[in-house]
Amino acid sequence: MSIPIVDSHIHLFPESHLPTLAWYTPGSPGPLGSQHSVDQYQEATSKYIATSVHAQPTYLRGFIFVETDRISSVEESNGHGWAHVLDEVSFLARIATGNPIAGEGHSADDRYLCLGIIPWAPVSGGAGVLEKYVALVKERTASDGIWDKVCGVRYLVQDKPAGVMLESGFIEGLRWLGRQCLTFDLGVDARQGGIWQLEEAVEMMRRTYEGAEEEKYKVKIVINHLCKPNLQLPYTSPESIITHPDFLQWKAQVIAMAQYPTTYMKLSGSFSELPPLSPDAEPDIASLVEKLQPWTDAIFDAFGPERVMFGSDWPVCNVGGGGNQVTWGRWRRVVDGVLERRGLDGEQKKGFWGRVAVEAYGVKI
Repeated sequence: MSIPIVDSHIHLFPESHLPTLAWYTPGSPGPLGSQHSVDQYQEATSKYIATSVHAQPTYLRGFIFVETDRISSVEESNGHGWAHVLDEVSFLARIATGNPIAGEGHSADDRYLCLGIIPWAPVSGGAGVLEKYVALVKERTASDGIWDKVCGVRYLVQDKPAGVMLESGFIEGLRWLGRQCLTFDLGVDARQGGIWQLEEAVEMMRRTYEGAEEEKYKVKIVINHLCKPNLQLPYTSPESIITHPDFLQWKAQVIAMAQYPTTYMKLSGSFSELPPLSPDAEPDIASLVEKLQPWTDAIFDAFGPERVMFGSDWPVCNVGGGGNQVTWGRWRRVVDGVLERRGLDGEQKKGFWGRVAVEAYGVKI
């Protein structure tokens, strides 16, 4: 029987929304400076979407959308407020209901691919601000049961100043999310941001979970992209990596995060951190698997296969992966190699490709 893949981390944006993205520069070259909606995702993954004419050991069942870092502010009345992030919610609601606006890059049939939605949310504003914001998200997703697809939120912290995750409002916000059965996607960056981001995240988790044993719900924290370790450390052998101070610091914080049973890790985001691949020449997949092994072994050792899930980080994976026509398939083959090298059995592979994401986010497939 074929195994359904849940791609737990993709981003979508139509061309008309590009000016609302915090990282976008008009006229900027590169693979992210244009529309990336479901049509482009279908092009990247078309070989892996289930059809009635060919069966595969694994097939793409659908995706979980993660917010794209829109221009925003924590308080509704400050700066840019919530207009752009709520427009993003409406865009996803149109995808999930199959009601596109011309030029947005999706069709009615694409609604079956949208399994979950992780919008931006002002977590650092505390429970009161979050409650007000989430009520507006509910309004934007009220039709056809789309609110049920909103399974969590993200407030990207990798570009925030030190101390944000430890503010009382942030901790209060996380606990509020837990009571609402909404997950929190955690985005930190060990390589560019610094190891202090991981250390602060560990302390944030300690404060969030401390004394919460009696609460009916504890927030589930889904960690993005292996915490973005420095995958470009000089590699001569696995020993050259596992003894490097950068690796050891990263690994210690990952182990500390994994001690909490409602934390999960996404195996995603690696192509944009590795040396770029050619769009034409096929890469040596076995070599990539070997180079990633110190980090992937550390993740599986810490979290166990029951709390590690597949994510592509499309279309960011196209940065370094060789472009839209080849990158998604390359990453899937790399991950296949990681699972084989790790020795996961059939049930563990089913979990990794889909069931872990389903359990963490509470989505239906």
